[in-house]
Parts: sequence; structure tokens; C-alpha cells
Amino acid sequence: MTVSPAPAAVGLAEAFVQARPEDVPARFHALVDALWSDGRAHPDALAAVPALVAALERSGTDRKGYPAVLLGLLAETEYPVLDGPLGSAVRDHLGLYLGLLGSEETGTPLTLALLYLLSHFPGDRERILAAVAGLGLEAEDLSRLDRALSTLDPSRPDLGRVWPSPSAWTLNADERAFDQSWIKELTPQQLEANWENDTRTVLGCTGARAYWAVCHGEPRNLPEAPLPESRDVSAPVADAALFARHLGALRCPACRGSLASHDGVARCADCAARYPVAGGILDLTAPATEQQGDASADFLEKLSRVPSMGLFYEAVARPAFLRVSGSNWGGAVTPQDEDRYIADHVRPVDGPVLDLGAGAGRWTAVIAEAVGAERLIALDSALPMLNVLRGRLPDVPSVLASAAELPFDDASLGAVVCWNALQAFYADAGAAIAEVSRVLRPGGTFTLMTFRRSDDPVYGYFQSAHRFPQHQGGLQLFDLDRLRGWLADAGLTVREESGPGTFVFITAVREH
Repeated sequence: MTVSPAPAAVGLAEAFVQARPEDVPARFHALVDALWSDGRAHPDALAAVPALVAALERSGTDRKGYPAVLLGLLAETEYPVLDGPLGSAVRDHLGLYLGLLGSEETGTPLTLALLYLLSHFPGDRERILAAVAGLGLEAEDLSRLDRALSTLDPSRPDLGRVWPSPSAWTLNADERAFDQSWIKELTPQQLEANWENDTRTVLGCTGARAYWAVCHGEPRNLPEAPLPESRDVSAPVADAALFARHLGALRCPACRGSLASHDGVARCADCAARYPVAGGILDLTAPATEQQGDASADFLEKLSRVPSMGLFYEAVARPAFLRVSGSNWGGAVTPQDEDRYIADHVRPVDGPVLDLGAGAGRWTAVIAEAVGAERLIALDSALPMLNVLRGRLPDVPSVLASAAELPFDDASLGAVVCWNALQAFYADAGAAIAEVSRVLRPGGTFTLMTFRRSDDPVYGYFQSAHRFPQHQGGLQLFDLDRLRGWLADAGLTVREESGPGTFVFITAVREH
């Protein structure tokens, strides 16, 4: 089928090729706006493919990556269809893409952009992998390319371990058995849906890395954080003293009554609900019944079975998440910058200090240094994370509970910190902020770090392409005006707001 060229696209592509260096981003976005928006191709996109390919051929090396990324975006609009008209038109020039790939140094923006483009052609898997074999690609880039070019084998499905790259995962026999135990329970439709979500996540990360490089230069890989040591949780820990100093603030989730802590259980004085306590973690997600006997026994057994996700998150997943969500491929925000912000802005009044969404405890340790471990209590909804946190911070008690219904009395806390966590419960963020205001004492600070969606529609698309457990429909990040509105509605006054890239740092105060 012959498709007539799209005159407008031809003109825009030519303007991009001829643009002065300072005008390249604006010319590129004019081309994007004419052909694509938020994962959907515009009617002229198919006819514009030859003009984009010509722009890729004729542009200088400093700008070839832009049309390569746009060609990949257009091919991706038909996913999970792999041989649609638009994807086929883009694929027709595979020889050109492979030729360009072999002519550039590994790690250049163009190389990364071409890897993103080539990731859309699994039918040419062997040819593509052969072409990149001698390039010395970084393990993360090569493993993402390999996964994007793979197709689902229902008889041997491999799901879930793709973020931030398949090469980041080293699984032992128990962890592989754990994976297979849940994968084998999936229906064929669920297998396919999970596979497609994984593929979109891989393409999102590959595209974000490539597009940032095209716009800003070669990404800088930060060193991985060391893995915190795990601990033996097979035996009960005496927890009564650990929680005693915070019992005045803690409340029963069922009736808001006060809690009394004994080794192995916390009991509500009003409704007699009993909550298990083990290893320094109080589980407030579901009360135990008298018929269940020792409330801590099942909880300890769960702790002993938890996979090492908390350790992996700390060393690998979190730094990668900051690169994608914060546009931090150049390392503009370092862990030391985050430490400094916490130390400079957390200003508690009397009362316990809550680390909300504490995760594996890397920044809990920073808060503890700033305010004292004896004042601190950690809360998260993920048991594997709290298990790691307790191993590194044995003096900090932890609570397994929801951020949308904080188990604390009104005006009982001196400060709340929510660091790189608010987006994890995006749907409940407004409710969580209102809860923070409720539990804060007047003058107490609410200090947070989260992310906003990029103003650049291409980078914003790559952010939202990531499918995580809390974001099955795509990663959702905040609109700043909406975030400010939630704070204002909750009676919190913003004292400081900053952040490079798409980071958001905020300190707010409960005035009254």
C-alpha cells in the first residue's frame, strides 16, 4: 500500500533538521505534537514515517536521537500488536537503524535512542541481538533489550523480575520457587496481561533513559547502595519496652481506643482487639481472635518466609526509581542532598516523630540522627520493608498499617516525614495528608519528598509507562497544584518548596 506523504509533517521534519542548536527542542516538540500525544498516534503519523526516517538520516549526530525516539513512540502506539501498519512502516527501515547503531560509540545518546527504537521489533530478535553483540553494552541496557525482544512462552512464563532491569535480579532457588508458586495460579489472560505490563515497564525505562540522554547528554550511573545486613527473626523479641514510650499516641484502628503492649500482643483497652507484635513490628492490619491463641506465632512465621525484596529495594530499585521519577539520570540529587534536606527541615515539637512510608529504613536512620531514635516510630504497609528496617534500626519500633487511616490520636505527634513514599499510595494521598494534619501537634512539621509528572510530554509518557504493584495502570505522579491544594485543605502551611528535575521537596507546618 502506498501512503502519500503528510505535507505538514514533511515541513516540520525539515525545520527540525535545519534548526539552530538552541531551537532543536522546540522544533522536535512541534513535530511530536503533530504526530503523537500520550501514547496515541495522530492520523498523519503513518504518512509521516518516511519524513522522520529522512530526518534521522540527514540530521547531525547531536540530534539523530530525537527522530529515533519518536519513531519508537509511534511503533509503540500499536502495542501489544506487533505487526500493525505503523509499526511495520517503522520496521521497514531496520537496516538503517542497525547501520547507525554500529557507527556510534557505545553509551552515546544516539545508541540509547536506537536501543529504544529497536526494542519494538521482537520478530527480528536474533538479527538485532547479533548486531549489538560486539558493542559492549552495559548489562542493564542489554538485558532490557533482550526482554523487550522476547515473546511470552505460556509453558515457561517468566514474570515480574524486570525492574529496573532483568540483569539486576539474582534469584536463589527459594525465590524462584516463590515466583513459580504465584505464576502457576494465573489464568492465560492474566499471564498475558502481566507479560504486557512487564514489557511496558521495560520500554518505559529504556525510553526514559534514552530520551533524557538525547536531551541532556550521557547518563551518569550512581554506585549502588550497599545491602543492609538481614537478621534472624525466628525467635520472639521482647517488645513491650520498645513500644511503651509511644503507647500514649497509638490508637486501635477498629475503635480508636488506647493500646497496651505485652510481649507478643497489643490489646485495645476499649474493644479488646488483639494485635500481634513480633520482631519490633506491631501489625495493626487485622486483629487476632482469642481462638487463634498466640497472636505472634503466625506473624513470626510470615516474617521468616518474606523474600528479600526489602534488601533489593534499598540497593537497586530505589536509586533506579529516582532516576525515572525524578529525571535524575545525571545525578542532580544525591543521597547526601536528601540527608541534608531532612536534617535542615524536620523541626518537631513535643511528641513522637513518625516516618510515614518508612520502607527499608535508609532515611529512617537519617531522621533518627536528626531527632533521636527514642522519639521515632516507623510505619509502612509492606512487611518485607519493615523487616529490613528493624534489622538495621533495632531501637526504632515499627507499625504495619495504612497511611490513609493513621493509628494515632489527634494532635499526638511532633513531626511527620514522608520520604519518597507519597506516590506509593497515590489514590489515598489526599486522605493521608489530611490524616497527617490530624495527628500533628500545632507547630509540628510535615516534611516530604515525592515526584511530579514531567512538563515534557515525552518524558512524562515514559514515567507513566511503568507498571508497579501500586500502579498497575501506569505510574501516577503528582500535579503540584493538586498537591498544594491537599496541604492547604488540611490546614498545613507550606514553608519551603523546591526540587530539581521532577523532584518535589516540601516542608509544611500545622499552624493551629
